[in-house]
Amino acid sequence: MIFGDFLKALGQTGDPRFRRVLFLGLGLTIALLFAVYAVFLGVVNWLAPDTVTLPILGEVTWVDDLLSGASILLMIFLSVFLMVPVASAFTGIFLEDVAQAVEDRHYPNLPPVPRLPFTESLTDSLNFLAVIVVANLLALVLYVFFVPAAPFIFWGLNGYLLGREYFQLVAMRRIGRKDAKAAFRRNVAAVWLAGLLMAIPLSVPILNLIIPILGAATFTHLFHRLERI
Repeated sequence: MIFGDFLKALGQTGDPRFRRVLFLGLGLTIALLFAVYAVFLGVVNWLAPDTVTLPILGEVTWVDDLLSGASILLMIFLSVFLMVPVASAFTGIFLEDVAQAVEDRHYPNLPPVPRLPFTESLTDSLNFLAVIVVANLLALVLYVFFVPAAPFIFWGLNGYLLGREYFQLVAMRRIGRKDAKAAFRRNVAAVWLAGLLMAIPLSVPILNLIIPILGAATFTHLFHRLERI
């Protein structure tokens, strides 16, 4: 059934309105990835102000290398890890538009909902983002001690966190914050599985750029299928 939700999201890419949201979301995702990568290079430069030598790519500096070809390749490689916080940040800016486009097409009989204030949705997204960043930093210890299992720990952890974030933010539009949390608890296994199926392709460079948009659409279908409001 979760694959059915994804196929519905994928099938809407031919809808002109959804395509507009898709392209805007794709542009936003790339911008967020670039911003997160710039912060990453800034931290590297702060910790090692002169240069940092990386395998294959050689020396990497701050502003000089930010737009270089080697740096872009490095950004694409690091997107395996950086796209998780990018996907989290995406929700506070664009999830509402994706969910509305899906509902207009597939659930036209639903009553309209007032748009959440941007500051409120952004605050929720930043809170989720902080949890994701802290959880992944703590998980570094597990990655070191359980190297062969590191990818599975990474996917399992972020599948749960991203699934919870996307599902609750979609649900809040329709049933409010308190009931959205209760809905997540009722459906935690399905939401975690959907989040896992989102986290795995987030680890695939280039493909991961469209996952936040399709993920938001998939979780909109998932919410309506599970809750039947």
